[in-house]
Amino acid sequence: MNFDLIVIGSGPGGYVAAIRATQLGLKVAVVERESLGGICLNWGCIPTKALLKSAQVFEYISHAKDYGITIGKPEANFVDMVKRSRDVASKMSKGVNFLMDKNKITVIKGEGKLTATKKVAVTLEGKTQEYTAKNIIIATGARARQLPNLPVDGVKIIEYRKAMSLPTQPKSMVVVGSGAIGMEFAYFYNAIGTKVTVVEYLDAVLPREDEEISKEITKVFKKSGVTIVTGAAVQDVDTKGAGCKVRVINNKTKKEEFIECDVVLSAAGISPNTENIGLETLGIKTEKGFINVDKFYQTNVANIFAIGDVIPTQALAHVASAEGIICVEKIAGHHPEPIDYNNIPACTYCSPEVASVGYTEAQAKEKGYQIKVGKFPFSASGKASAAGANAGFVKLIFDAKYGEILGAHMVGLNVTEMIAEIVVARKLETTGMDIVKTVHPHPTMSEAIMEAAAAAYGEVIHL
Repeated sequence: MNFDLIVIGSGPGGYVAAIRATQLGLKVAVVERESLGGICLNWGCIPTKALLKSAQVFEYISHAKDYGITIGKPEANFVDMVKRSRDVASKMSKGVNFLMDKNKITVIKGEGKLTATKKVAVTLEGKTQEYTAKNIIIATGARARQLPNLPVDGVKIIEYRKAMSLPTQPKSMVVVGSGAIGMEFAYFYNAIGTKVTVVEYLDAVLPREDEEISKEITKVFKKSGVTIVTGAAVQDVDTKGAGCKVRVINNKTKKEEFIECDVVLSAAGISPNTENIGLETLGIKTEKGFINVDKFYQTNVANIFAIGDVIPTQALAHVASAEGIICVEKIAGHHPEPIDYNNIPACTYCSPEVASVGYTEAQAKEKGYQIKVGKFPFSASGKASAAGANAGFVKLIFDAKYGEILGAHMVGLNVTEMIAEIVVARKLETTGMDIVKTVHPHPTMSEAIMEAAAAAYGEVIHL
């Protein structure tokens, strides 16, 4: 009943923090109300990637003739795709169970709630048990944000969990929101034959990405048959009939449009799970629902910490994991280096993929930098041509004075794998010319990074 550390939540922040804590010699317990691995392993990162892979394979087969292969007309079996996705998620969750056992971490099932600075009450099936710990980490994650004009009913208006477990494939869908979640589901459903419309309130899809990335992905999506509506707000959805009638108003012209579909997917961000976990009881400070923490994730209450989607940093699995590791290292008396949140890679796994890190071109200019910009299109890449994946480009932004890599923005095949090169380069304070003079293997997609750097310095060879 007594621990050095209790972690409330077992997502990629919580379970990673727990494992690192045991490596550092702490006696650890994890409280989890659903499945180990949290949203990421069970309803987010992993099962969505399984669905996207099914869509990608279906697209490959559909274009087999382009690769010199003759086969019959393929059919997308939606039910089997969903089953594969759920099987992958189940396997990964069992993997976390194994890690808990391996590291001798006590798993406590139920709803966790702070009752004192060193106490957690866990309720399961109406019964409550209290546990004590020297330190407590809140890692309760987040859920899909509910919009007042889009009341989710789980049938006609759904959120991401339902989108990956529908019993049948809808013939048409409106996706509200064009962040990573919205664009990934838009790609998946469009690829397997659903008529998809994306509605974005801001003026560009993937609005946090560099402007040129947004334009490129819009062009590719439109070419594939997705309808993109930007600078528009969904007012309401009429669900009284057989399907849905979505009322959309243009932000500038105020022109009203109605879009009919079978299902509406609300993908307009997330809300932190900070309600009913005892924050008010202990006086833990929050702002707009997010928990306030210092650079080592301690709240204003001694020995209580928070990581992941409940704090106002990037809501990404790899961020939560990194925060968890730094947090427990600090608890254990080590001296970890705080995270540089401007060197966090962001990835969107639609096809083509999108990956970025650091400043956009507009942000770099706003910061007052004199910049050099280099771009290399995959249309000039031998590997991309061989793979039949010429869409997209690599764009690198450098400080003209010192050669610092200010930002990298990529759209194309496998760029979510390639972005790590730039993240490491920025961590090591590599300059643009260092990348130009680093020999990259040929033929690879990664050559585009070297070529983009060379383009910024007037040394590009293959353009």
